[in-house]
Amino acid sequence: MLPSQRISSRERRAFHWRTASPWTTCVRVACCSRLRFMWFALMVLTVLCVALQMLGVVRQARSSKVLKLVGEQLVQMPAEIHRPMKHKDWENLWSVSAVIVEEPVDQHPFIQKRENRGNREEEGTDQNNLSSSTKAAPPINVQKLQEVATNFPNQPQKPVFTKKPPRSDDSTDKPAVKSRADNSVTCQPKNHIVFLKTHKTASSTILNILYRYGDSHNLTFALPLNMHSQLFYPAFFATHFVEGVRTRSVKEFHILCNHMRFSSPEVRKLMPKDTFYFSILRNPVAMMESLFVYYKAIPAFRVFKNLEEFLIQDGRSYNASLPNNHYARNILTFDFGLDNTVPENDIEMEKHASKIIAAVERDFPLILISEYFDESLVLLKHALCWSLDDVSSFRLNSRSERSRRPLSPQTAERVKKWNSLDWRLYQHFNATFWKRIDSTIGRTELQKEVEFLRAKKKELESMCLQGGGAVDPAQVQDSSLKPFQYGAAVIQGYNLRVGLDNDTRQLCQRLITPELQYTSALYTKQFPQLAAARAAAAKKIAASRNIAAHRAVKRNIETNAHPAMANNTSHNNTNTADEHSLHVLANSIGHSVRQDNFDVHSVTKQYKEMKRNLHKHTTPKHFIKAHVHKQTQESALLR
Repeated sequence: MLPSQRISSRERRAFHWRTASPWTTCVRVACCSRLRFMWFALMVLTVLCVALQMLGVVRQARSSKVLKLVGEQLVQMPAEIHRPMKHKDWENLWSVSAVIVEEPVDQHPFIQKRENRGNREEEGTDQNNLSSSTKAAPPINVQKLQEVATNFPNQPQKPVFTKKPPRSDDSTDKPAVKSRADNSVTCQPKNHIVFLKTHKTASSTILNILYRYGDSHNLTFALPLNMHSQLFYPAFFATHFVEGVRTRSVKEFHILCNHMRFSSPEVRKLMPKDTFYFSILRNPVAMMESLFVYYKAIPAFRVFKNLEEFLIQDGRSYNASLPNNHYARNILTFDFGLDNTVPENDIEMEKHASKIIAAVERDFPLILISEYFDESLVLLKHALCWSLDDVSSFRLNSRSERSRRPLSPQTAERVKKWNSLDWRLYQHFNATFWKRIDSTIGRTELQKEVEFLRAKKKELESMCLQGGGAVDPAQVQDSSLKPFQYGAAVIQGYNLRVGLDNDTRQLCQRLITPELQYTSALYTKQFPQLAAARAAAAKKIAASRNIAAHRAVKRNIETNAHPAMANNTSHNNTNTADEHSLHVLANSIGHSVRQDNFDVHSVTKQYKEMKRNLHKHTTPKHFIKAHVHKQTQESALLR
């Protein structure tokens, strides 16, 4: 080719490239450049990836058809195929409707709890309709499932399904516990618990059970502020009543069980959403007799010699606005945080009682009955998924038999009328208590476990207790284990056997420790710095009070001694010696005060006795000798 032709050919190619469209230019550059092989490889990989994704979508669509068909068949499976009762079903056995007490179990709709702790919405389902609909469901066609499965070559001959075990309410590392009723049923022990401690219902024994369990498992209790024994009862419960809430020193509370007036919103602010709620009731007739003896000093009871006199006047002298008079009427309703005022109209009273029952059922999945205490402990054991050792206990804060008084049938009827709201509440939950047992444990299994529990209690009594039972407070040898005495009741205690090893003694001592002492010990364990600070402050206050009392007693003795001594001078000229003896006596009393042998009240009592004897012109020497002899006897008793 001539040079001129080559030049013209290059010019034409250059003009063609310049006039070509941009996308064709890019394609030509990519295909004709040195990197054209890399571009070809990337295109092939892209096509392969798209093809693989489409294949995966097709396979998934085929599998979903099989799973959908099998799922539809499983939904129609009858619900009554020997299904063991799950632990979650304990919370679904209370009815929302509470108008009729004696209605059968299958008429009670279930209550299902929502995940939101603040709201509990009642969603009921009629069990009759549920059972009839499940019985009419067609059985599973296994052959049809196999035929559908074989149409897909990549699927197995028989579809295999795996079901994850249900997640426990409590996040705990504790081993699962087998239920005695069904060895195939396992559950996780509950650690988040709220127990509403009601008055004079054997609730102190339940409290000891919770204390021992939480103490041995290092759980955190929601204890009252400032080392109190109650959560500022009778005020409605508030979260700031609990030690560690305002300071935020406690991140999580496990057990709330001290005396309080229940307030559901406040309690749910404090406790986790998986908390288990329960309480205990007692027959209002027997409970009223105990209340009258224990709270004899309240305004409603103090002017009456016995309970019969109080009930005969039919509440004409009762004033609900006076302090502590809430103990005298419908105390159970009051403890649950509800209105304990009885409407005058019978229809309104029944409506109010029905609302009270519904409110208690909504907030408390389990209600125990004091008259069936051993059966209640077995029911509690299953509900909390605890062991038999966890619920074994001794009776605490119990009166001696000599302080009990039986009531006549007429008085019992008056109690039912006076405490009509509590009576309706007790009637309802006494009936549902046995329905709960029949639907969960069964009477036969219940009787077996009650016998095991009683045998365990006898074993603990023979191992721990000196004498094998409770004794009056004057016979309790260890002063740190003496129960608190209040009112006219005689609260019994226990003596430990001597010679126990350390582990056994610790176990037995926890079983018999009264409520106030155990609460103080747990407070010291959870808040050691606060407990030490309070102990130091209390010691300083006690010391200042004792010094002031000593000075006041000494000053009063010296002031009142001179007139009596002046009267004795006409008979005996021993004024100086007697005055010196009185100074010695005052110093001895002050020494006793400093040694904490008795408090200010006892010192005041001694001073009044001295003043009375002086005014009777008793010879000071004789009085001093008698007083010193009395002091010696008291010191010997104290030692």
